[in-house]
Amino acid sequence: MMRILFGVLLALLVAVPPLFGLAVTIGTALATQPPVIAFAAGLYAWPRLARRVRRWWK
Repeated sequence: MMRILFGVLLALLVAVPPLFGLAVTIGTALATQPPVIAFAAGLYAWPRLARRVRRWWK
């Protein structure tokens, strides 16, 4: 499902060039904010950390 959504988003950004520029601008603005980077890293790492800790208790 995520692959389909990512593909649709990518196709939309390529098909409509102004949206691509807007997405790059927003992405750059968000990526330069340390709290946003920390939040994204937490979202990415949380499932892996939770699985690893769960295995310690088994």
